[in-house]
Amino acid sequence: MSIAAPSTPKEITLRGIILGILITLVFTAAQVYLGLKVGLTFATSIPAAVISMALLSAFKDATIQENNIVQTIASAAGTLASVIFVLPGLLMIGWWAHVPFWPTFGACAVGGVLGVMYTVPLRRALVSQSDLPYPEGVAAAEVLKVGMASRAGAAEGKAGLRAVIWGSLTSALFAAGAAAKLLAGEVAIYFRTGAGATGIGASSSLALIGAGHLMGITVGVAMLVGTVIAWGVLVPIMTTLSPAAAGMAAADHALSIWSKEVRMMGAGVIGIAAIITLAGLAKPILGGLKSAMETARKAKLAGAVLDRTELDMPIFFVGLVTLISLVPAGWLLASFLQGGPLMSLAVPLVAVGVGYILIAGIFAAAVCGYMAGLIGSSNSPVSGIAILTILGAALSVGMVGRTVMGPEVAQALIAFALFVTTVVLAVAVIGNDNLQDLKTGQLVNATPWKQQVGLLIGVAAGSCVVPPVLELLNHANGFVGAPNLDSISDQPLAAPQALLISTLAKGVIGGNLQWNLLGYGVLIGLALVLINFVLKQSSNGKYSLPPLGVGLAIYLPSAVITPVVIGAVTGWLFDRAVEKKAGGEAAKRIGVLVMSGFIVGESLFNVALAGMIVLSGKGEPLAIANTMSEGQTMSIALIVGTAIVWSLYRWSAKNGQAVHG
Repeated sequence: MSIAAPSTPKEITLRGIILGILITLVFTAAQVYLGLKVGLTFATSIPAAVISMALLSAFKDATIQENNIVQTIASAAGTLASVIFVLPGLLMIGWWAHVPFWPTFGACAVGGVLGVMYTVPLRRALVSQSDLPYPEGVAAAEVLKVGMASRAGAAEGKAGLRAVIWGSLTSALFAAGAAAKLLAGEVAIYFRTGAGATGIGASSSLALIGAGHLMGITVGVAMLVGTVIAWGVLVPIMTTLSPAAAGMAAADHALSIWSKEVRMMGAGVIGIAAIITLAGLAKPILGGLKSAMETARKAKLAGAVLDRTELDMPIFFVGLVTLISLVPAGWLLASFLQGGPLMSLAVPLVAVGVGYILIAGIFAAAVCGYMAGLIGSSNSPVSGIAILTILGAALSVGMVGRTVMGPEVAQALIAFALFVTTVVLAVAVIGNDNLQDLKTGQLVNATPWKQQVGLLIGVAAGSCVVPPVLELLNHANGFVGAPNLDSISDQPLAAPQALLISTLAKGVIGGNLQWNLLGYGVLIGLALVLINFVLKQSSNGKYSLPPLGVGLAIYLPSAVITPVVIGAVTGWLFDRAVEKKAGGEAAKRIGVLVMSGFIVGESLFNVALAGMIVLSGKGEPLAIANTMSEGQTMSIALIVGTAIVWSLYRWSAKNGQAVHG
């Protein structure tokens, strides 16, 4: 298969759009589940590029640019699903009992469109004239180039598709074993430490092993440090200071102190780490924006005819769409307040909300876009952006609503702040994704404006999927901290990020935030920032300990973090083992696709399981009665999981050699 000449390549095609939308629908559903279960999402560009190349290879005239448009559309799935870091908060505070389609679709779509528009003027400064590494954008371009360049590349593309399928099937079957109660859903041990207690848990989840592999060893080590701080230091100390009631189990004692106190410290670590990270980026971002304006002005004065690979959406169109988008944004906010206790303040609240979306959105999109270039969109501290956004929104909205305070009004103000934050977060994550995709496009000679159109298509498709999947999971499982009056299963999803965001909103507006615990977290975070700085300086940037990764591990349950750490370590060992062998690079790429498959398969199975729960009306429709003890099902889960991971790593290494040979 030949690559079309860069002058007039086939880019936006009907088949590419349909394929991109189908991949978006599948990946968005998977991402929504993963984000609600563990508070993490993964980048979908690389698996989407591989699936696209394998399927479009049936057409003789398929081009690298066409495959790039497919991955651009599908990449919206990985990012737009991040709105579930905030949206379930509206269920947790009891404002919604069900997830309404149109307000949720509107928040995702309006935010997504603004995210694309805000980052169009940043492309020259942050992509084409920048030396930012864009690790994921470059990796996606590499996969596209290898897959399209030669017969060996085509063979690797087919091996990559098989890798995604194998990973998906095995992780779906493994998750089915847990749903059938043949494998333990979690392996855990808790014990007393004198008057205190602590322990460690690990979900039997191949998706989390896959997420760890994709995050890499640096983030994995940071999360290991966070786990040691949380469960090796803070939980034993805090449980000793608050002794257990008579007859209270070690597990209950440790988990209750972690969820009430240690978790808030983790939120403090995340908050300060995010603020310092963003403060450090202020200067390069402002410089980048200035350079973008300067370049645009010079190009206009010179009247030069720009090359196809430098053509963005016209700036007039960008401005017009931005202004037009503020109309549905205002309508969304007004209808959100309709009939509620804040009706008398609708005009000032909508004005503050729209202004906040406009200004905070520009800031969030620029910061997130820059961070995508610096550390990749998967590692971008979106939770930090969400924390800062909810604090700003709660303060702004709280000031307007102070005049009519009361319990109902406070709940309505919290809900309104959460809804505004959802829109801003959609702006931020799509801005993040747009620049990442434009980097991939630059490396494969794509046309920027066509990619920007592709991403808008992805935003529309993703916005259609988020509400129904969220409502399905709400009806089937419900969420921790929510009333869950209509949920069937008694195993609610953790939705950890949404729980944090709604807790902060309640604290700011209700004036009862646990500032002392947040303060301790801030002190730990400052110490970690200092350690990270020293580590980077002394190793010339070779080693680092991202404070955000450490904070997340203190904040998220150990059952989530432990498999992620294991995945990061096994992924690093696998990469080291194949590095110097023939076909090592191909084996690494195939390994990444197996791990992406792990995430997709398990997540989609669990979305399907939610459908079964709703249809059957049973909380555990697949459970098989058996006489095995918890210890036995834990052992089986450990053995089966280890065998699957080891076999598929071995398979990846063999396929890497075969492709190379």
